Amino acid sequence: MFEDGDDRRYAVVRNHEHQYSIWPEDRPAPVGWEPVGVTGVKQECLDHIGRVWTDMRPLSLRPQDPSAA
Repeated sequence: MFEDGDDRRYAVVRNHEHQYSIWPEDRPAPVGWEPVGVTGVKQECLDHIGRVWTDMRPLSLRPQDPSAA
């Protein structure tokens, strides 16, 4: 758990390569990134990313056939 005292709210964002990040909820997502519908304090957002981003490779480098992995 982060102990940085950051109580701001963030949105989880994802780019076209299915890479994830967090962005302040009250700011528009950067160009090339889209909100995925998850918001919360920093740790909640990072926990979500940890659950869903299980393959760190950019989408373009992942096998097309999931059984080939």
